[in-house]
Amino acid sequence: MTRKEKKDLKVLALFTSVYCRAHHRGETKPRDLAEWNVKGLALCEECLDFLNYAFERRLKCPLDPKPDCKGCHIHCYRPGHRDKVREIMRFSGRRLILRGRLDLLWHYFF
Repeated sequence: MTRKEKKDLKVLALFTSVYCRAHHRGETKPRDLAEWNVKGLALCEECLDFLNYAFERRLKCPLDPKPDCKGCHIHCYRPGHRDKVREIMRFSGRRLILRGRLDLLWHYFF
């Protein structure tokens, strides 16, 4: 995996964790995704399954170099998952930026 791919996966994991904490409060448990080298996430089973699916799709992307998913002409996610990732990114992005994570603006624009 390249540095950019690792960073993209960590950002996706962070966004999913923020979304899960807000929407699935009572169901979250601290988790480490050792196979993806991501530690300390609070996720429920549903969000953990979604995150594993998203990681697999990102790593199996046939394009080289891998573009950002939002600007890609091939849609790797199933239709329900595409809507879910949009919802997660929209909700978590706003929340993290309002809480002072301005470095994510850089990720959004570049």
